[in-house]
Amino acid sequence: MTLYAAYGSNLDPEQMHRRCPHSPVAGTGWLEGWRLTFGGEDLGWEGSLATLVEEPSEHVFVGLYDMTDADAEQLDAWEGADTGLYRKLRVRVQTLEGEKLAWVYVLDGYEGGLPSARYLGVLADAAEAAGAPDDYVRELRSRPCRSSGV
Repeated sequence: MTLYAAYGSNLDPEQMHRRCPHSPVAGTGWLEGWRLTFGGEDLGWEGSLATLVEEPSEHVFVGLYDMTDADAEQLDAWEGADTGLYRKLRVRVQTLEGEKLAWVYVLDGYEGGLPSARYLGVLADAAEAAGAPDDYVRELRSRPCRSSGV
């Protein structure tokens, strides 16, 4: 098994259980030196999509999952990694048990544009369901967004 670090809607443990039923939650942590942003406005159905970029003074809350090979392949299809929409990167996640190596999906597109209000709400709800700190969830909910999905 390998560790997957979820930072978007896959932070929601119930969603991940539906998508990857054989890959249990393995904790939470922080990606230090990264920030959550949005990009690929022309690639999403309703605005920009979540991604990560390196930023020394920032950090992103993540949920960790012990991924089976079969579930990872299924998740690649869900996330569009099998079509080139996202690519996988190995990152170091800071946890209460120490540093762990995991992989994340990073959008293969330019940073910029706004996510829809609905999509941003899904990300904030997922972070809340995963146990993210209140201030992190509040910051997600307060980000600029498109007022409609179109």
